[in-house]
Amino acid sequence: MPTPAKRIFVVVPAESDAYPLAAAATTERLRRARLRGFNEPDVSKVSLEVVQLSIECVEPTIDCYEAVGKELSASQMLFAEIGAGPKRDSVKVTITLFDVDAKTRTRAVAKVFATEDDVPFGVADVVAEATKP
Repeated sequence: MPTPAKRIFVVVPAESDAYPLAAAATTERLRRARLRGFNEPDVSKVSLEVVQLSIECVEPTIDCYEAVGKELSASQMLFAEIGAGPKRDSVKVTITLFDVDAKTRTRAVAKVFATEDDVPFGVADVVAEATKP
């Protein structure tokens, strides 16, 4: 009987030149994430952007996310996207759980924080929502 393929949960660290505090706080919370049915996550040494550049697939598409996941040997991949929010000084953090095997975004949860300084106090809830069973 063939052994089932090992299912690996990979966390990709957040990176943002514009919002370094938000990226650091988000990465810290991503590292603590747990998924039911998986061991503790493997944490990628490089950000989503670095992997995308290395495989020359930089679009925010299902196909590119699948390619990143395969490059990282992931079954499930958890990553963050950080950018400007709708109001001045606001920051939008989107946490995505991506099923590499099924080529589908399992869940994406976004939250707009009034300022970057607010991210460390609320990003844990966003990660928890994205990874809930």
